[in-house]
Amino acid sequence: MQRAQLAAMIDQTLLKPTVSLDDGGAWLREQRDIGFASVCVTPRLVTEAVRVMRRTDTVVCAVVGFPLGYDTAETKAFEAAQLVAEGASEIDMVLPIGDLLFEEDALVLDDITRVVEAVRGASDGTGIVKVILETGYLLEADIRRGCRLAERAGADFVKTSTGFGPRGASVEDVRIMREAVGERLGVKAAGGIRTTADALAMIEAGASRIGTSAGATLLDGLAGE
Repeated sequence: MQRAQLAAMIDQTLLKPTVSLDDGGAWLREQRDIGFASVCVTPRLVTEAVRVMRRTDTVVCAVVGFPLGYDTAETKAFEAAQLVAEGASEIDMVLPIGDLLFEEDALVLDDITRVVEAVRGASDGTGIVKVILETGYLLEADIRRGCRLAERAGADFVKTSTGFGPRGASVEDVRIMREAVGERLGVKAAGGIRTTADALAMIEAGASRIGTSAGATLLDGLAGE
């Protein structure tokens, strides 16, 4: 895989709770010309990210209901629409994990659907929604069910993890998710992906996007592949 190909599959991420606005701005400027698919940031950094990434191919991704997913559906939808209005092109939302675990599928479907509709409405239909399952809490059957619900709700991607849960992504998670959605949705592997070998293994298993805070390291590691 070529460097530019891998870069175009990476959501370069800054979601630490201890980052100042000045530090966030400096970090964004460092990512500007690398060619990442997106920079994935907290809501507070969206406006600056949009400004910095203007006139590049790197879009801005923002998180919603992050990292626990237990905000109300109305709150998530409102936040998602606001962030799209501020210039975010992609939204990574956390579904209500407890509802998924206890098979409250109607609630999960409603939660995702409201965000999808809010993003579509605020973006003239062009916004992308990725649904974070937090697979570290889930059995295989839960992962498959969560994927089906995300697809029914009209989401564009399913995503493994927030990076703040009990564990990050695994190759097996990605394999299950790709089987569940076929080629109809994207699959984003995120959480604990810190080496080029890890990223390539996720891609081999079916990931179409990699979420990581170590994007530059992954790209540098291609020289040894």
